[in-house]
Order: sequence, then structure tokens, then C-alpha cells
Amino acid sequence: MANEPERIELPRGALEMLVLRTLSRRSKHGYAILQSIRERSDEALSVEEGSLYPALHRMERNGWIVSEWGLSDTGRRAKFYALTDDGRTRLAYARKSWLRMTRAVGAVLGGKAAEA
Repeated sequence: MANEPERIELPRGALEMLVLRTLSRRSKHGYAILQSIRERSDEALSVEEGSLYPALHRMERNGWIVSEWGLSDTGRRAKFYALTDDGRTRLAYARKSWLRMTRAVGAVLGGKAAEA
């Protein structure tokens, strides 16, 4: 356990932003989205299916993504999700807000908090 990276709990809205960013490269099915987030975060972010699928449904209702059935790399039937133009706009807004917030939090924490 000592060698395992510490898991990070995602703040509200972060999951949607990560999914939108993941889909900005190409369409993916749910399990591939989970894998991509896990791998790109060096295993620090582990999204549960119970969180991902409701988020995908919300994003689809909001018009940020669309879905269609296809075949996965293993030949299994899977629902693939793709980003819409509204999703790209939402991603740009969310990314800008996230970066502004993390800079502000970093400024408040300062150097001494990093040592604690």
C-alpha cells in the first residue's frame, strides 16, 4: 500500500471537465474514459462507474456530448460518447475557471503550506 499513489477526491464539477477533456481527443466508450482518466493522472484519479454514467447522462442531456452504439476494441457492443460544439465551449469555460481557482488557492496556501 505504501507504493500506491494517494487517491484524490474530485471536487464538484471536476468529473465533467475531465470527461469533456478526455473526449476532446476522440470518442470513447465509458470504460475507455475511466481508463484514460486513471492513466493520464498516473493512477491518482480513479473514477467509479457509479459516478461516471450518471455524469455522462447529465452531459448528454445538457447537449455537451452525444452517444451512439458501436463495437469496442474487444468486439463488444458499447455506447461511444463524443463531444459536441457546446461541449467544447463548456470545456473551455470549465478549464478557464478551474485554472483561475487553482491559482487563487495556490496563492492562499503559499510556500509554507506545501511544506506542511
